[in-house]
Amino acid sequence: MQIEPLRLAGRLNLLWLAGIVAAVAALPAPLRELVILALATVAYVTTHPERRRLNSFTFGPILEVAAIFLGIFLTIEPALDLLRRHGVELGVQKPLAFFWSTGLLSAVLDNAPTYLAFLAIAQGLGLAGEVVGVPHAILAAISLGAVAFGALTYIGNAPNFMVRAIAAEIGVSMPGFAGYLAYSLPVLIPLFPWSARSSSRAEGLP
Repeated sequence: MQIEPLRLAGRLNLLWLAGIVAAVAALPAPLRELVILALATVAYVTTHPERRRLNSFTFGPILEVAAIFLGIFLTIEPALDLLRRHGVELGVQKPLAFFWSTGLLSAVLDNAPTYLAFLAIAQGLGLAGEVVGVPHAILAAISLGAVAFGALTYIGNAPNFMVRAIAAEIGVSMPGFAGYLAYSLPVLIPLFPWSARSSSRAEGLP
């Protein structure tokens, strides 16, 4: 058996990664997206092909996820417009209701379009437009619900789906949909009441 010391190859990519994080934090759209794309291209060009081969890197999982999201965001705008016009009829008006509704749907759909859907509902309520046309408390509840529940399943958020696609492509045995829930539920269920209490505090409730 050959034993090799632990080492980090491709350290230059940490610089490009730091640049992407800085772009997300500091730059407005569409400049942010252009900088991210440029840095990703630089990272690909400056990485030795042998390192990509050793990591079994291909664009397959990225293209798979990209195709799904392209379809979602090309078709979601009419639905968002309908929700802005008629979302009030759903009866979701309080931060806690937004938290649980957004969360439960995020667990079985991707959390990004679910977030947009409930944001559109909130915008149609005609409440104080403190941030993007909705009150702070409701925006916080939607965000917490989407993020907390989105991690429950493979399809709940894009990173889960991406990691599974990458692992499956290189032959790593991955749990199925129910198997993943067996791992995620014990970790995440205790967080949901805390997140709900955060929504209540944002609303000013005890």
